[in-house]
Amino acid sequence: MERTILAGALLLDGSGGPPVAARSVVVENGRIAAVVAAAAAPSGTTLRLDGLTLLPGLINCHVHLCFGGDADPAAVMMRESYPSTVIRAVLRARATVEAGITTVRDLGGRDYAELSVRDAIRQGLIAGPRVLCAGKGVCMTGGHGWNMIGREADGPDDVRKAVREQLKAGADVIKIFATGGVMTVGVDPTSAQLTLDEVRAAIEEARKAGRRTAAHAMGTDGIANCLEGGITTIEHGVFLTEALCQRMARDGVALVPTLIAPHAIAAGGLQAGIPEYAVRKSLAVRDRHLDGFRLALRHGVPIAAGADAGTPLNPHGSLVPELDLMVKGGMTPLAAIASATVTAARALGLEHETGRIAPSLAADLLAVAGNPAESLQALDDVRLVLAQGRVVVNRLTPR
Repeated sequence: MERTILAGALLLDGSGGPPVAARSVVVENGRIAAVVAAAAAPSGTTLRLDGLTLLPGLINCHVHLCFGGDADPAAVMMRESYPSTVIRAVLRARATVEAGITTVRDLGGRDYAELSVRDAIRQGLIAGPRVLCAGKGVCMTGGHGWNMIGREADGPDDVRKAVREQLKAGADVIKIFATGGVMTVGVDPTSAQLTLDEVRAAIEEARKAGRRTAAHAMGTDGIANCLEGGITTIEHGVFLTEALCQRMARDGVALVPTLIAPHAIAAGGLQAGIPEYAVRKSLAVRDRHLDGFRLALRHGVPIAAGADAGTPLNPHGSLVPELDLMVKGGMTPLAAIASATVTAARALGLEHETGRIAPSLAADLLAVAGNPAESLQALDDVRLVLAQGRVVVNRLTPR
């Protein structure tokens, strides 16, 4: 039996409380065997983490491994060969786990390349985070995402077929495009796209297969359709209202805000080479996006961190830019960390596998210099990462 003792760090266990001292974490065969008083630690290979903070590996609930954060990611992906997309996605997965993110949910790629990356990580062939994949998101004909990551479908029956295609391909989660968005030319982020009957059909098919659902949903009417249909998570949620937030809080529907996505586009602007339509729409929604986040926070909506990584000027890796914006929107640093650990795990249905430092859970662990409960920037000073018990980063000073 392999046993590793992580000792000497402040422990931030993911429950939402402040860090505590004088605890040791016992890892056996890829899982957390125990959390014990430092003086009661059993024998084993000991890694000293003095001066560091140990916390659960972070979770990014919204990424696109096939996009690289270029000014026009869709144009880049269409120019490059399919094998190049796969190779780059592998490199992005590695950069992600090396930043301390041990779980991601990929909400759209290129012809299922991201599923191959997921499977290679599961098989231990390459280093990377745990990956949940949606395959192709279901959109209306000409709707948001149609030319990049969508499968066009019209009417409840066609939507059912589209969902079944993603399940057949091996999707872990089903994504729908309920409204327009920023990165598709000619669509309005405020407009509802899939009808309520289409939304219901998609969610019903996913539920029958035991899958959760995520909805790209910016506009008010589209969000309402998703909540009526029984969605699991709302992505973006730009034009939330008091009534919608109250319903989300009541039903436990999580918001994945992705605040950094329009913020990065608006900040980079035309001079960065971002398409004009994307800049114009991002400028139009950026402030309202933060207002919607604040409204959700005020009403107690579960908030799970997701960066929409891969969109313009929004590269894979650190979650700190997203968490920083959440803190600027009113969250405490501890609450922001919880959004990227325990709350995110619940939103993805992984609360019995990851998201906390507790016995029986996977050894998804991150050690950083400093105290992220005081300054989120500490999360970027990564010293040790374990992903399901496998050491993928070790920058500890030898003793």
